[in-house]
Amino acid sequence: MNLIETIQNKLKEKGIGAYVIPTSDYHQSEYISDYFKVRSYLSGFNGSAGTLIITQNDARLWTDGRYFLQAEQQLEDSGIILMKMGEPKVRTIFDYLSDVLSENNNKLLFDGKMISVKFIEALEKKINHSIIYLTNDDIVNSVWPNRPPLPKDKIYILDDFFAGLSYKIKLNQVLKEMDKKGVDTFILTALEDEAWLYNLRGNDVLYTPVFLAYTIITKNETVLYVDKDKINKEVHNYLRDNDIKVKDYFAIYKDLEKMKEKKILIDPNKTNYEIYRLIKSNNEVKLSMNPTTLLKCIKNETEINNTLLAHIKDGVAVTEFMYYLKHLDFKEGVTELKASHYLTSLRKKQKGFIEPSFNTICAYGSNAAMLHYSPNSETDTVIEKDNLLLVDSGGQYLEGTTDITRTFAIGNITDEQKELFTIVLKSVINLSRVVFLEGCKGVNLDILARGPIWEKLLDYRCGTGHGVGHVLSVHEGPNGFRWQIVPEREDSAVLREGMITTNEPGIYLDNKFGIRTENEMLCVDAGTTEYGHFLKFETITYVPIDLDAINVDLLRRDEKDWLNNYHQKVFETLKEHFSGEMLAWLTFATRKI
Repeated sequence: MNLIETIQNKLKEKGIGAYVIPTSDYHQSEYISDYFKVRSYLSGFNGSAGTLIITQNDARLWTDGRYFLQAEQQLEDSGIILMKMGEPKVRTIFDYLSDVLSENNNKLLFDGKMISVKFIEALEKKINHSIIYLTNDDIVNSVWPNRPPLPKDKIYILDDFFAGLSYKIKLNQVLKEMDKKGVDTFILTALEDEAWLYNLRGNDVLYTPVFLAYTIITKNETVLYVDKDKINKEVHNYLRDNDIKVKDYFAIYKDLEKMKEKKILIDPNKTNYEIYRLIKSNNEVKLSMNPTTLLKCIKNETEINNTLLAHIKDGVAVTEFMYYLKHLDFKEGVTELKASHYLTSLRKKQKGFIEPSFNTICAYGSNAAMLHYSPNSETDTVIEKDNLLLVDSGGQYLEGTTDITRTFAIGNITDEQKELFTIVLKSVINLSRVVFLEGCKGVNLDILARGPIWEKLLDYRCGTGHGVGHVLSVHEGPNGFRWQIVPEREDSAVLREGMITTNEPGIYLDNKFGIRTENEMLCVDAGTTEYGHFLKFETITYVPIDLDAINVDLLRRDEKDWLNNYHQKVFETLKEHFSGEMLAWLTFATRKI
């Protein structure tokens, strides 16, 4: 009997209609520590997004277009049906639950600390009859005997030299936003926002330097709920000096039970249902995006200057990696994993490097058709001549967070591959050089990137770009590029000066190859006229785009000019870090076309 069948028997015994297992932690984070990887453990699918629902006689997993191919492979023979989100005729999670939860079978099981308020809101809009929520999930521990413990790593201070603004300045900004919203209490549970507010970082979540904690802010005090074992003497003194009260991590739930007659602000996308359940009856609750989210994503001058330094360091590492790929000794049998590890070793050489900002995608040939493929011991493929290698990677540095994709021609590639590579480049150029009126959102500009690809009747099943944190999550809202608004993504905010957003269109042909080129862009002032205030983007990623993969005849003169100017910027930025043969190669790799 497999895990799914075991759980189904337990559901039958308890008379439970459905069991929902999200990809989440107690803070609705994108990347999660091993303790929270319940969905992955039960289903075998290890992509970073997906929701598993088990009923007494059925099991289904919903995930988005980034993971269709991967999920098909990993769910094979599991008995779990793949539900491809966004595809025609595919029922949503809420449609499905509406079907399976009847008035006579209305018990829904989930861990109340791992389901967002937004999820329950959406479900209740869909189902007319009452549902009995069972929010204490004891099934997981009964079928996961060696479940990893909660992380225990120490917290450290991110000095103002890197952060730019002190905790007290940020707190005053938050208090002003609370006043505007008419609330006296703010429950903050988003890990990136808490790390930003306190100028503290941790190591509780892989690839994201944050720590598990909750925060309650009132006009009179700030309370940090955290495992006290993570606090060393330096951090203890820092918290004391900033008048931050510290309580145990799980103590928040008892404190919330006692909270009454408060006007409380929570973010329904970032707050778990258990918190909402405890406060909704005795308090006035306002559901709104965390004010810290917008404050955090508009980078201050110090953060911007440091981020530029991080991208120079990253540019050196990735350019060295490109040189390595262009001089591969194919007799050595270099694989995706070996190449990926080598890239990480190059980043580690850079002072201030902390860790990768996500699991490196190093995908050769047909593997790159899977948008978020990452090699493992079972899939690791030898990199051979005459095909494309897609590498999407990034680094966490004390100065900032990076995210870059380059697709490399390994040997000679086909005319089709060159054509599509060039079309993706056109898409990157279109979005890179746009000038737009303040007030535009990513959804207004996305067509610039998709246009050249749509002209070929092709598309990519993901957004065109996402916000990037500052020594925080590589994927952060509320800014992004997407052709249609997806409310749960919270990435459709008005674009503002100081926001950093990726530009990463791509083409992915199933079982053939994948192409993506990605740069980060800083939103900057473009000038003010009688027609309004205009903005534009400054590309802040400094790595050559592979000229060997381009069909130059498909580029207009203005597109060639953009590429030449970009490569001149790359050369001028990186030249002092190289010498000899490496510098000669960089000169060649950034030559004018």
